[in-house]
Amino acid sequence: MNPSHTRRAIPRLRWWIGGLLFASTVINYIDRQTLSVLAPFLKEEFEWTNSDFALIVIAFRIAYAFMQTVAGRFLDWLGTRRGLLITVTWYSTAAALTAAANGLRSFAVFRFLLGCGEAANWPGATKTVSEWFPKSERGWAVALFDSGSSVGGAIAPALVVWLYHTFGSWRPAFVITGLLGFGWVLVWRAFYHPPETHPRLGEDERRMLLESRREEQRTESRAIADSAQDRPASWGKLLSLPQTWGIILGRSLTDPVWFFITDWFAIFLVARGFQLESTLVGFWIPFLAADLGNFSGGGFSSYLIQRGWPVVKARKLVILVGGFGMALLIPVVLVSKFALIIGLFAVSTFSYAAWSTMALSLPSDLYPSRSVASVSGLSGTGAGVGTIISTYLIGWVSDRYSFEPVLIAGSMIPLVATALVFLLVRERRREEAVR
Repeated sequence: MNPSHTRRAIPRLRWWIGGLLFASTVINYIDRQTLSVLAPFLKEEFEWTNSDFALIVIAFRIAYAFMQTVAGRFLDWLGTRRGLLITVTWYSTAAALTAAANGLRSFAVFRFLLGCGEAANWPGATKTVSEWFPKSERGWAVALFDSGSSVGGAIAPALVVWLYHTFGSWRPAFVITGLLGFGWVLVWRAFYHPPETHPRLGEDERRMLLESRREEQRTESRAIADSAQDRPASWGKLLSLPQTWGIILGRSLTDPVWFFITDWFAIFLVARGFQLESTLVGFWIPFLAADLGNFSGGGFSSYLIQRGWPVVKARKLVILVGGFGMALLIPVVLVSKFALIIGLFAVSTFSYAAWSTMALSLPSDLYPSRSVASVSGLSGTGAGVGTIISTYLIGWVSDRYSFEPVLIAGSMIPLVATALVFLLVRERRREEAVR
């Protein structure tokens, strides 16, 4: 059945959809960064050690890790529109309710609930990109929504510190940042529909998207398409593929670098003798660099694909450069000037973001749309497990020694991740992703 055309078409509607995904990621990160920015104040008020703070972060990470696999399956089953409506409402409620926390345990509970809802953002956004963008544009589209993490991370320090000083308490900061998601839900519910039925999608753009999808479906397994066209491949089938493990292990070993910066950067700067209020101008630079890294990685790989490069080969070139770029955390051990520290962190986050954009693009490159969120969720769970382990070790090591061993490990491990992606991920026909 053709969709109704009673409403005027919006040109290049797919990029407006991408903008909504970007906005959801910004809000997602503001909600999670509220705790990280307030950490120095909360540690003083509740007399927490770094290990205590790590337990709160781990509570979030446990939920975020394991619920990504569940969320990916949930989104493949329920669909993008309803799935994101439910999950964004969930985590916005949890973020606002954190204002009621009164100690270590209650903070851990609310962060666990936040992680349960926020886990759906990346599988949902990746699935939406696979539905709304042709392969040659997916690098740009993934860069757009993934850049929301760095934008949200950059906005959060100034916003949260301002709210803290304005109200004289940390509690209103959680309430106000939590309310942002409810506004997004209202817009998403009113605006989002799949390409087949969207009333504001122009016929030329609809035809382009559906023809691109049919072209991809022609390379899928006929047996699977005939018997389970609307169902994702089983987890067993997905986990039997080496490229699935390349994506999982790659993210498991690189995401801890990013979450070290998002969760611990404020504490690290204070430990190095800097006052948080006086470093806000520099605080957001690594997040801005990550934003640039998203678009540089996504744009460069899309450029190579349009020039005739095989998709996976183009992604791997960016991954190679990004892996070596993350190694520049090591010199932070040797410098004490604020500008140099910020600059080296910025190079690392730029490199991580370019690397991550490619890793997030690979599920939509290698798997049918009906399995994209499942693969993305599995890789998110792997990333979450890696981050849980690293969060515990960061708290333990920094309490007993310093942050220097953490910086060295954060530089070397991404090189291992890069090698695993090159070893396990190969360009292959999509039928091998579901056979």
